[in-house]
Amino acid sequence: MDQAKYHLTRLYNTSIVDNKKDEIEERYERSYVGLQSLTSGLSEKDVHDALNSTVAKDKGHEDVCLGLLSVILTEPQNASKSYRDLTLVSRDGLATVQLHLSQLILEKWGKLTDGVRTQLLWLVKEMIRNGVNGVENICWNLMRHMAGGDLSTKNVFLIENILDILIENRTWLEKFPLIIAISVYTFLRLIEDHTSPAFANLQKKEIAFTIALLRERFTDCLMIGRDLVRLLQNVARIPEFDNFWRDLLHNPKSLSPTFGGVLSIMQTRTSRRFLQSRLTPDMEQKLVFLTSNVRFGNHKRYQEWFQRQYLGTPEAQTLRCDLIRFIVGVIHPTNELLCSDIIPRWAVIGWLLTTCTSTIAATNAKLALFYDWLFYDPEKDNIMNIEPAILVMHHSMRSHPAVTATLLDFLCRIIPNFYPALADKVKTGIYTSLRQILEKRVLSGLYALFDSPKLDRELRVLIHDTFPEFCFPPPVEGNRIDEIRDDEMDCGGPPDIGNHNGNQQEAVFSDEEGEKESAVKQEKESTTKGKSKSKKKEVVEEPKVKVEENPEPPDEKADMYKNLEGDLKKAVLDLNCETDNEARCEIMEKLVQLVIQDEDIEDDVLVALASCLCEILHNQLEGKVFPETVSPETLEDSIGKPLFVLLRNLVELAECDHRRNPICSLLVEIHVFQPRVGYLLMYYINASSAADETENSRNDKMQGYREFCEQLDKKLEDCIYDDLKLCQEDDVQLLCWLAPSVYNEFPNIAIGHANLLHLIVSSVDARQLQELVCRIVQGSLVMLQDDILQHILTSSLMWETFEQVCLWQIVSAHSISISSIIPVLTKLDFASHAEALTAILLMLQQEKPTAELVKQVLSRDVGPHCDLFVVSVLLSWCREHEGVLSELIASLLSSRCPAVASPNKRKRAGTRASAAPSAERILGHLDRLRTGTKQLYKFDAMQKALQQAQSACTDTQKSQFSNLFALVEVEETGRGKGGGRGRRPANSMAKKKIAKDITSDSTDESSEDEEIIKPRQAKKRKKNPVGSDSD
Repeated sequence: MDQAKYHLTRLYNTSIVDNKKDEIEERYERSYVGLQSLTSGLSEKDVHDALNSTVAKDKGHEDVCLGLLSVILTEPQNASKSYRDLTLVSRDGLATVQLHLSQLILEKWGKLTDGVRTQLLWLVKEMIRNGVNGVENICWNLMRHMAGGDLSTKNVFLIENILDILIENRTWLEKFPLIIAISVYTFLRLIEDHTSPAFANLQKKEIAFTIALLRERFTDCLMIGRDLVRLLQNVARIPEFDNFWRDLLHNPKSLSPTFGGVLSIMQTRTSRRFLQSRLTPDMEQKLVFLTSNVRFGNHKRYQEWFQRQYLGTPEAQTLRCDLIRFIVGVIHPTNELLCSDIIPRWAVIGWLLTTCTSTIAATNAKLALFYDWLFYDPEKDNIMNIEPAILVMHHSMRSHPAVTATLLDFLCRIIPNFYPALADKVKTGIYTSLRQILEKRVLSGLYALFDSPKLDRELRVLIHDTFPEFCFPPPVEGNRIDEIRDDEMDCGGPPDIGNHNGNQQEAVFSDEEGEKESAVKQEKESTTKGKSKSKKKEVVEEPKVKVEENPEPPDEKADMYKNLEGDLKKAVLDLNCETDNEARCEIMEKLVQLVIQDEDIEDDVLVALASCLCEILHNQLEGKVFPETVSPETLEDSIGKPLFVLLRNLVELAECDHRRNPICSLLVEIHVFQPRVGYLLMYYINASSAADETENSRNDKMQGYREFCEQLDKKLEDCIYDDLKLCQEDDVQLLCWLAPSVYNEFPNIAIGHANLLHLIVSSVDARQLQELVCRIVQGSLVMLQDDILQHILTSSLMWETFEQVCLWQIVSAHSISISSIIPVLTKLDFASHAEALTAILLMLQQEKPTAELVKQVLSRDVGPHCDLFVVSVLLSWCREHEGVLSELIASLLSSRCPAVASPNKRKRAGTRASAAPSAERILGHLDRLRTGTKQLYKFDAMQKALQQAQSACTDTQKSQFSNLFALVEVEETGRGKGGGRGRRPANSMAKKKIAKDITSDSTDESSEDEEIIKPRQAKKRKKNPVGSDSD
């Protein structure tokens, strides 16, 4: 029987772009066609016999089941009969059908048509009514697609249908305690979203269903754990839940004789399956990909996509709690992942917190983050559940102190306010969490976090009152101080290098579900971890310092000070004790002189000295150095600190002075502990030069930075990029201020460095961009050159939109010739590279058409009608240069048609920079242009070119361009003596010159790849075709 007449209705919603059937849909169609071929024209009895005979074969059972499933999903009128047949022929209790349904639901639900979704829900309902084993798993998968924070019609339709199925089949539901718990957890979460009057009936049904399960099957609901209380809090104002809360708090035995009260729930950790259930499979897949494959620094575009896809509506604010609970409780990265440069969990959570615009949603998101802290028990809970919150606070302190402040304030106030009757238990849980953080060395200390000067006074007082145990540095043993103290000194000993997280390596941990203790793994720190480009909307990771692989124990660090003796040790101690800035600068000068005078200073002494200076000058190395208002006075004040005394000596000593070597070696050792010293040296050079603008001064001083880079044994190019990237993470204002000097002092490195330019345009705001453009226009700054521009433009195609806009502003400011830019045009896609196309369009609009420009423009593909680039360029030229443009296009079209191109010339291989467009492509663009202008086609040259093209075209091409060729005027007697009707006379010399230019460009090209229109052999042509001008 001919199978071609059987056709399965599409399962998926398709578009013009995405119309191809995938493997799953093809498999359904094959089974459907096979079923129809088997049963078509047979009586019902014969159909059953044929089906039973087929399912007895090896693969026949699955094909028949899948064919019947296809009918059920796509033909509602035949669904009941097909389901009856399915139950009769199935030999595995519909297990095969359930397997394929689960695949559709988990992988393709978002693409299914509305009709297929309706039928799938009907089938699930029938399977539940008939008590099919295993259908509860399909219900679980369907409930995962009931997304929170989504009020779309399709999502509400699914929620209503699943709710009706569960209500109607309550007896079936009560057989599955897990599905009861999942249903309560899901609908408690969804009730919060359905407060609008438009969903009043739906919410009423949800409330009645959930309350009934909570009261009648409360023991089953207890398996949810502490997140049950969190969701109940969100709906506590609803009268039905208010009454339930009263029983929960004051009459717990009425819910279950074995229920011990709220405390017992809060001490039960919520299983991962419940946290996972509130994310759709697609959300889960994207979030897992983000946290396991995306490198820190490249995460911005993935987060923006996720924001647009799932968090773009006001009601989606409530989804953030679900995401945070999932990240905290489900995503537990391995040690290898923690040691890599993949974006950490705390950064994703910080992004979710900082992009939250609803006050209520923000408060709930903070509660979701700290929820496992409140009743934390190391024996039952997992340290990976409390790690993200402390790391968000720690890493946000530098660049987003407001985030840290609001989280610390929340943590302090949650103790007395979460549940006053259990305030002591909450405090114990949070204290246990903090102790566990220190024991497992997630952070080496909390003093720097809890007593940071970036926190306002009232908050610090609150923190001190709430967490006095963690607000002071660990005590220093007296015997160690005695060992390193000079008897003559009145002040205390040198700083404890082991304190405050200053230069400590941070340890991070991972454990699998059920492990009681985590294996400690030292995190490899990187100085260029990546940066979030939005200062307001993302939590930026704090730049890390380079540390030794095996941190030294305290005794070894004390021994390190023993390498400092005599005057050097006394100077270090003085520097530590002194509080007056001028006095400290004098002491630093004395210390530098001691280093310079000791020509045989040993390496271990330099290491010990560098370590001490990093701790003593910790605030200067990590604090903000660039002034808010830039002037010679403020710049001078900013470098009037002890650290810059050291840098000054390196910069001001003569290049040939051997005394620079020990200072440079000391800076290299400091760089090991504090890589920021690199860009601070660059800053000092520029700040100290602000008052002295002579070129000599600047060049001489920059030599100190070059020498420092040589001592680091790194390429100068790498040093500059690494230093500026670290500067970007710390202070974008400073980066923008340093950028011009970097381009002026290191032009061979900076100009053409795509990554460096990207670093700058990803950081600037509109005002900073204007300053750069002004400098370029003035001639005091060069950031681009013609020879490297194509490389830069190609690299920029993957940048963010604002970054590309900034780049094109910089390109425009350099007044770069369009000829250096136009070769990039053919690489640009109208959908993916709109920024570059827009910029080039505006530049071409200002140009006068030339042979090369026309050739490059017409070389673009004839894209879909929404690609208006070529038409827009040509129409803009038509306004002022219509005659010239017609000559140029006509000459180019003629050169690509076989009637005018010499066969000998066409066979010669050319090695031109760019191939001319084919005749068919030119005609395609002209056909598209036809709707915008008719006058262009009336010029003599264009008429002749079109006639020539028409005569050379195949019948298919003539049909394709029939509307265009309709503009060709019929020749009349005597037309050759003058201009035709409606045509403008053109300068014959100009015409010859233009034709010569284009012909010389294009005729040398090999036509094998470009030429679509094939010449006809003359010997077979008995007469000229209509419209030919060969006579």
